[in-house]
Amino acid sequence: MTIATITQSDGSVGTGTGTMKIPTVTPGYDNEKHYGTRNSSTVSINQSKFLRPDMVDVPAQQAAGSTLPLVLTRKKGGGDDTEDVNYNPFEHRKIEHPTSDVETFVHLLKGSLGSGILAMPMAFLNAGLWFGLVATFLVGAVCTYCVHILVKCAHILCRRRKIPMMGFADVAEQAFLDGPTSLQRWSRFIRFIVNCFLVIDLIGCCCIYLVFVGTNVKQVVDFYTQESELSIRLWIVIVTCPLLFMCLIRNLKFLAPFSMVANLLMFVGIIITFTYIFTDLPSTEGRVGIADVTQWPLFFGTVIFALEGIGVVMSLENDMKNPAHFIGCPSVLNLGMGVVVSLYTLVGFFGYLKYGAETKGSITLNLPVEDKLAQSVKLMIAIAIFFTFTLQFYVPISIIWKGIQHKIAPEKQNMTEYGIRILLVLLCGAIAVALPNLGPFISLIGAVCLSTLGMIVPSIIELAVYYEDPGYGRGKWRLWKNAFLIAFGFIGFFTGTYVSILEFHDEFNGSH
Repeated sequence: MTIATITQSDGSVGTGTGTMKIPTVTPGYDNEKHYGTRNSSTVSINQSKFLRPDMVDVPAQQAAGSTLPLVLTRKKGGGDDTEDVNYNPFEHRKIEHPTSDVETFVHLLKGSLGSGILAMPMAFLNAGLWFGLVATFLVGAVCTYCVHILVKCAHILCRRRKIPMMGFADVAEQAFLDGPTSLQRWSRFIRFIVNCFLVIDLIGCCCIYLVFVGTNVKQVVDFYTQESELSIRLWIVIVTCPLLFMCLIRNLKFLAPFSMVANLLMFVGIIITFTYIFTDLPSTEGRVGIADVTQWPLFFGTVIFALEGIGVVMSLENDMKNPAHFIGCPSVLNLGMGVVVSLYTLVGFFGYLKYGAETKGSITLNLPVEDKLAQSVKLMIAIAIFFTFTLQFYVPISIIWKGIQHKIAPEKQNMTEYGIRILLVLLCGAIAVALPNLGPFISLIGAVCLSTLGMIVPSIIELAVYYEDPGYGRGKWRLWKNAFLIAFGFIGFFTGTYVSILEFHDEFNGSH
């Protein structure tokens, strides 16, 4: 375990700037776990007494959670509080199997290119053909820039506190601890908020997966059994039942084969879907160029849901062999997000051009159900998403379990964890049954969770990190820039949520 040296060990808090201390997050690294033996030379005699088991989140190799279990004390306002240009956090990272730039690029594509790409034509339906084309690139640029902000602030905090690496929640907490006094008391709260929104986002994705699988399977089955059609809600219940057992698997090793199958099926399914989209494309004259402004929030929420992969960014950067290559120009992030935004724009533009006002929540639902090849695409992607559910589910349950595990007696932990897993799957199923409409559901998750994690939180983090050193720049341009991003995020949050709720309200009242 890598332990930071503590300049003072009495734990007191003075009233002057020279003696006041704030807690700082530092990573725990278990040499015994990774190498089989404990390297005693890495253990400091000043080992912290402030071990916080409740801070141990999901390992970077597994999910988008925080990875730092220790809270140490350090003077604020003294020499140790300034960024040490001679300390290179990348040289102090102990990673058993670091990833190359190419591998990180592939992982970034894999983490960003999910089911959201299938919803992009619906996003263009709510934006208009030409406005959607421009706005998708703009939103993609903003999302990418916010990721830059997060990673850059993480690097600054790592050098400032002599910490090798941080997770998303750790960066948020440490930024608040390094910010103005008014923010320091909220450091634990911002950590809680980040992890909560990560859990809500991922649970929401699991619910969307259930709706997606149920809707696609229903289309194919109904084509052959028109006399005994089952409702979409009943299909969601049917899909949820086997997941109750699959989600009891606690080891990622046993889920790896499902991931391989899901990736293969998704890739083949999307390629075949492209062939349908680009066959007999109509003229652009028959499509709306700029949609009504009341529909834009649905577009914003859907695009944010599709593009925003900020939850996995810190995990990818922490595992890199050359972390400095992740941001910059050119960089792994810019190249990866450039490819992602281009692909999403391509699918959205031509998908809406192909199907127009008939565009549905997932482009697969527009494929001709009587066509055998189209039926195979629907089933292939449905199976891929079904298997992806177990992997997506692993992340929120890990974050939740890490937070409550230490409060449960050891002899009751197994049964409690299994019970939580079952309850969480049932919760996903219940939400999906209650809201079986893909369009507003996707927009709601994007507006609520990813506006917060992708725009608002990174902007607040930068304001906190730059508060004293190096400051907000000439004319306080960083303050105004981040204020704009925060305002943009809040507008997307509230308008997207409001319009999505109206859509659900109309659905329940039988308007559609």
